[in-house]
Amino acid sequence: MKIKTISSYQNADKAEGLAVVVDVLRAFTTCCFAFENGAKTIIPVSDTDTAYKLIEDNPDFVSIGERNGLKLPGFTYNNSPAEIENVDLKDKTVILTTSVGTQGIVNATNADMVITGAFVNAQAAINFIRQQKPEVVSFIITDCRYKDNEDYMYARFVESHIKGKPLNFKYIKKHLIHHPTAQGFLGNPMTEYSRKDFYLSLDLNRFNFVVVVKKRKNLIFLEKLIV
Repeated sequence: MKIKTISSYQNADKAEGLAVVVDVLRAFTTCCFAFENGAKTIIPVSDTDTAYKLIEDNPDFVSIGERNGLKLPGFTYNNSPAEIENVDLKDKTVILTTSVGTQGIVNATNADMVITGAFVNAQAAINFIRQQKPEVVSFIITDCRYKDNEDYMYARFVESHIKGKPLNFKYIKKHLIHHPTAQGFLGNPMTEYSRKDFYLSLDLNRFNFVVVVKKRKNLIFLEKLIV
C-alpha cells in the first residue's frame, strides 16, 4: 500500500486511490458529532454563495458554516462540535461550508473513494482502509501551515497503525496542546466554544463510523458508515 501526503486543499485533485481529507480542527470533527446526533446527510459546499442559495431554497435544512473561525451570518451554527454536541439533528439535512475542510472534499475529484479524517473516528478510518485494501491512500492535509500540526499528526497516526507500528496518541495530544494552532482555541479563544472544541477534537475514537463522500448527479454529500 502506497501512502501519499498532499499539502493544501488546493492540491486535492492530486489525490488518487482512497483519499482521506483531513480537517481535525474542526470540520470533520463537527461532521461526526452531527451524524452522531441523527443527521441524515451533510452537503459540503465550498463557496458561501452556493451555501446561501441552498439555505434559501431549503429552509428546513440546518446550516453549519464559518470563515476565519467565526460563524457565517444567517447560519444556524458555527463549525463547532461543542456548539452542536447536544443538538438533536434527527433526520436533518445539514449544509456545511468551512474555510478549508469542505474545499478539500470538493477538490478531491480524481480519487476513487473519499472519506474524511478526524481523531474522533480515527480507528474507524483505519479499519475502513484495511477493509478496502487500496493500492494508494492519499492524505489531503487541508491546513498545511505547520508540518507538525493536528492534520499532519492525524495522517502520521493513521499511517502508523496501517503499517503496524502505532504511534502513542498520548504524546501526540501533549504535542498539540502546546502547538501554535492551539492558540486560537486555548490561549486566546475565538468563541465561547473554542476551548471545548479543541478538546472534543482530540477525543480519540469517540465514534465507530467513517464519513464517506458520495455523489448523486451533480451533488456531493456525506454519509455515515459504521465500520
